Amino acid sequence: VQLQESGPGLVKPSQTLSLTCTVSGGSITTNYYYWSWVRQPPGKGLEWIGYIAYSGSTVYSPSLRSRTSISRDTIYLQMNSLKPEDTAVYYCNSNYNYWGQGIQVTVSS
Repeated sequence: VQLQESGPGLVKPSQTLSLTCTVSGGSITTNYYYWSWVRQPPGKGLEWIGYIAYSGSTVYSPSLRSRTSISRDTIYLQMNSLKPEDTAVYYCNSNYNYWGQGIQVTVSS
């Protein structure tokens, strides 16, 4: 299974971030797979954003729940009202330790 993140590298504050994680070599709906988004701000550790399960159910980090949505078409992440502190490398991964290479997102005017 291979994962590939794609989306804009630069977003302005207050705008919406939209990222896609394309899965190849496997199916998003395969039983017992959970597909997560995580991020790593510069100089900090990994922060879990949320996941979507093979069933379509979603769970989000409490701190980001109000402005985050994950959908299953291509493991699509949408995050609203972006702030400079949302600047990070964003990764998608699965519970079977498959990871994308990550995509740098910078929030700046």
